[in-house]
Amino acid sequence: MEEKYLTPEETTQFLTSFRRLLNLTKEVAQPHDTRRIKEIITQGIKENHYRRDRYGINPAIHNLETATALCEKISPDRNMVIAILLFNLCKSEFIEEEEVEKQWGADIAKLIRGLLKVSTLYSKQAAVESDNFRKLLLTFAEDIRVIIIMIVDRLVLMHSINHHPNEKMVHDVAYEANYLYAPLAHRLGLYAIKSELEDMSLKYTNRETYTEIARKLKETKKVRDAYIAEFIKPIKEKLDGTPLKFEIKGRTKSIYSIWNKLKKQKNDIEHIYDLFAIRIIIDSNPENEKSDCWLAYSIITDLYQPNPSRMKDWLSIPKSNGYESLHITVYGPGERWVEVQIRTKRMDLIAEKGLAAHWKYKGVKSESNLDAWMNNVRDILETAETGPMELMKNMKMDIYDKEVFVFTPKGDLYKLPFGASLLDFAFHIHTNLGMHCTGGRVNGKNERLNYKLKSGDTVEIYTSTSQMPKLDWLAFVVTSKARNKIRQTVHEMANRSASLGKELVERRFKNRKIELKEATIMKVIKKMGYKTVTDFYDAVAAETLDVNDIVTEYEATERKATETAEIRSAEEFQLINPEENETSSDVLVIGDNIKGINYKLSKCCNPIYGDDVFGFISAEGVIKIHRADCPNANHIRENYPYRLITTRWSGKIGEQFGATLRIIGHDDIGIVTNITSIISKEKETTLRSIAISSDDGIFQGTLVVGIKDTIALNNLIKKLKTVKGVKDVQRSK
Repeated sequence: MEEKYLTPEETTQFLTSFRRLLNLTKEVAQPHDTRRIKEIITQGIKENHYRRDRYGINPAIHNLETATALCEKISPDRNMVIAILLFNLCKSEFIEEEEVEKQWGADIAKLIRGLLKVSTLYSKQAAVESDNFRKLLLTFAEDIRVIIIMIVDRLVLMHSINHHPNEKMVHDVAYEANYLYAPLAHRLGLYAIKSELEDMSLKYTNRETYTEIARKLKETKKVRDAYIAEFIKPIKEKLDGTPLKFEIKGRTKSIYSIWNKLKKQKNDIEHIYDLFAIRIIIDSNPENEKSDCWLAYSIITDLYQPNPSRMKDWLSIPKSNGYESLHITVYGPGERWVEVQIRTKRMDLIAEKGLAAHWKYKGVKSESNLDAWMNNVRDILETAETGPMELMKNMKMDIYDKEVFVFTPKGDLYKLPFGASLLDFAFHIHTNLGMHCTGGRVNGKNERLNYKLKSGDTVEIYTSTSQMPKLDWLAFVVTSKARNKIRQTVHEMANRSASLGKELVERRFKNRKIELKEATIMKVIKKMGYKTVTDFYDAVAAETLDVNDIVTEYEATERKATETAEIRSAEEFQLINPEENETSSDVLVIGDNIKGINYKLSKCCNPIYGDDVFGFISAEGVIKIHRADCPNANHIRENYPYRLITTRWSGKIGEQFGATLRIIGHDDIGIVTNITSIISKEKETTLRSIAISSDDGIFQGTLVVGIKDTIALNNLIKKLKTVKGVKDVQRSK
């Protein structure tokens, strides 16, 4: 290893971490693993395939620390460790993915592919800011081990950025750790990692508060330790008189959880009593686990008065992440409430290191729990139409909320977040059940959709094929799956209804032999008071808007547009003396090569230099210039042929003409900025006005640009069509 790529301090750190990792993995490593890994990493460092990232972090050391932390905080796993160590070498293309599969096996190659996907998304710096966030979570959901690796990777990163000079980077990493990785760690039962992530997130985003709480905890440690010893002493004496093998320890709660209590209770730290919890861990055989825990419970409650309302029995019904424990709160010395947690060594191991690492532990039926949760995550992500921040909020809500336990009439047990409704339960059982749910029977009594479930309820769901989801259902559902499915279905129903309404309008116009022009119908929609096109056509389908009224309004709008073509008489037209008005700037030749005529460019079609045009003698004494394809051209030619005058462009051009463009496409981040940027870069082109709207993800815009001729306009249209999200650009007629 050359110091060219590792500083002397980093070389020492690398070797120390490598030795520690070898010691941690000696029970799971296969013969020759160490030699092969050492050779490939050494060669990768020599050939500069471990380049520092933009924040100055060395990936060789970071990966080693991540693999070591995985072993220490969860459990040694050969494939996960090797995937972590080889990932950067695959990313830099030092090793091909096919070679990894050939040399190390398909499972390690699969893990590396997952990590590479995550890396690609992060390289776009859009993990939270855009829809890539959903893709990121879906990548996690493909293999639960990718989630675990990324959680540990983020923990190591959080440790390494303390006092990093790039404050924005530190804040962004800390924010994401708290809103994404800590909730995922919680769901997987990685409570120790979750607490570390939350504490460091608070430290990096609110260092003053973190430091103040840490200081006060340090100041009160001696008093707290003395109280814990006083509380534990009589319990230990009683337990010593039983056959139980046990250990008792006091645990101070995390700084982040204390900070949350301070906010909720609006109190100071001196008046918060539950700053710590007593944990009793029993060394028990699997068949005696529950009885041993309840024996300890009876001894403790004989000594101290329990608070029944604060008892949590996760022995009888474990949490969905596999957590098992018995939590009680008792009235201790000095009139203080103290939380006591009772569990076995097996339960404590799973609570400390997580369900994911120990789902094959003898006697633990947690594989199905994990599969159910992973399927739920996938379902949420694949159906969600909300933004990334809403996704994060929903996931965090589902993960952190307390749970209620309800039964089907057959006795099957289901867990849902606290506050879940009968409708949430229906969606939880099956999407179609939720879609057509009309109510239910709870404990033998009929209840409505919005009934809030309570633990112990027995629920039977009623359905009807005529029932369909409604937006007001969102007011009482709390699970992400239910919310996303309702939004998605209502949106699809609205689109289907609007399509039907549009078809009805088009058919009526066709029967009446009226040309349906988009520009005119958009004016009608606005005039009739509808905010969106979807709402307009939806009203037609629902028969709250009569198609005949639309036709009447459309024809009135069309007539108003052609009012400029009305003329008093030919005799009233006065040709202005060309000698008095001739200017060198004339760009139009009107009639028999006469210049200096008093003319105006018609606003109904906005002709520009290069268009085929004709002149029309108006009642105001001026000639109005229309494009040959003007919407009013046929009407004028048919009814007033004697008012037309031949007009053409001269060879001169010295001014800008107004042209109106209509743009339609999918709403995308930065679409308006990209459009205006293109226009601003065009020579002799200016943006005079812009009007935009976005509905159901569809972007519509009307632009008026100042431009010199049709060639420049056609070039501009071609460039605008290349903008991401833009589907069509047309010149308005």
